[in-house]
Amino acid sequence: MDVFNLSTIVHTHRGTRAIQRLVEYAPSSGGLALWINHRDLCEAPAAVTAANDGCTIFYGPGFESLSLPAQAALVAHEVLHVALRHRPRYAALRGVLGDVDLQLFNRCADAIVNSALGHLTWLELPASAVTLEQVLLEALNRRETPEQALLAWDLERLYRAIDDRGPSVPALGRRGSSSRREGAQGSAGEQAGDAQEDGASAGTWRPDGPRAALVRRLGGDVLDDLWPGPDEDRPEDAPEQARAWGERLLRAHTGDGQFSLLRTLLADLPRVRTPWEHLLRTHLTRGLSLQPGLSWSRPARSYQANKGRVGAHGRLPWEPGRTAARAVARLVVMVDCSGSIEDPLLDRFAQEVEAASRRLEARIIVIIGDERVTAVQTFEPGRSNLREIVFNGGGGTDFTPLLREADRHRPDLGLFLTDLQGPADWRPAWPVIWAVPVAYQDAAAPFGRKLVLG
Repeated sequence: MDVFNLSTIVHTHRGTRAIQRLVEYAPSSGGLALWINHRDLCEAPAAVTAANDGCTIFYGPGFESLSLPAQAALVAHEVLHVALRHRPRYAALRGVLGDVDLQLFNRCADAIVNSALGHLTWLELPASAVTLEQVLLEALNRRETPEQALLAWDLERLYRAIDDRGPSVPALGRRGSSSRREGAQGSAGEQAGDAQEDGASAGTWRPDGPRAALVRRLGGDVLDDLWPGPDEDRPEDAPEQARAWGERLLRAHTGDGQFSLLRTLLADLPRVRTPWEHLLRTHLTRGLSLQPGLSWSRPARSYQANKGRVGAHGRLPWEPGRTAARAVARLVVMVDCSGSIEDPLLDRFAQEVEAASRRLEARIIVIIGDERVTAVQTFEPGRSNLREIVFNGGGGTDFTPLLREADRHRPDLGLFLTDLQGPADWRPAWPVIWAVPVAYQDAAAPFGRKLVLG
């Protein structure tokens, strides 16, 4: 249902005075509001104050009852949601994970935005506004200052750390957090077409774990303000839009300095991310492509074409020909089965490895283990059993036995699927790529390249 009356577009709206205040106190970062469309909601519940769809900020009747500093804080809040691309990033993360709880995602986004605005005395944030440092302390037991938190935590990383919901159960048994979610969303969310958009499959829901339940409670009865956008079905435009907003944000922050709406916010700035699948294909192609080598048993084509002579009497020096350095490329996939890899991520990883091995005609040697090697299997190009690997979780890990076993097979490239929670006391001569789930992206690789499977 379309709740936006576009037939009566005017040049002023409920947020006009608040935007003027933003531009007065923070001309550069406050001016980001001028890049965004603004619309009044003609038909909306009185409780609705403001929301956005990634392109436009909408103002409900409740907005007019706020004081001017509170209005300015709310407009600045929505401006940062749009500028930081929070709603499009929700759609992108849902495409990766399949199941993303919109309300929980919204609370994490609110926490980042509120911490970015918390240093401005001319704004009046709500008393119940949840902040990033509060979420980190109460949900993750991490004590960080606002500056430290904003420099380190982006929205996707925060959501993954908070989302500890359990497996799906039938919707008939819904209680607790789901009823709070429905009550908080209210009729405004239903009118926006978002009532059922929490990432769950039809007829099922996932009960909150302790972290998710705590963050949901911190948000209280705040209405979700990330609404569906018109451009979510056009992902091809996302990189260009992220690049444009990234440039605007950098210019805005530079212009306002300590008075900027962005504070020390750095980690959550929009950036054009190359999907890890593309990076993995590139690494595998470079590492497994046949490399030409010298063959001293056959001359080069140029030598044959000239019949080994220069002019009537001169002779060319012998020029060796070229040949493939190996008959079949060899990829060793080492798997740390003591880690914890989710099945959807393992499936995508397996598909990419199998497709690359088929395209490059590379043989795959799969080595599985934890503190020792437990299984070794060899597969022809395009065939492997990576999807059937069972992860025990929580056990000890030592990468050295797996690396030494891999060296016995003389690989051209090694790919290690692990959480990097273990030692590597031996470094092979061949290149190694460490494929790491995003939850362990901060772990340091002992050598080689690290690829984060986000």
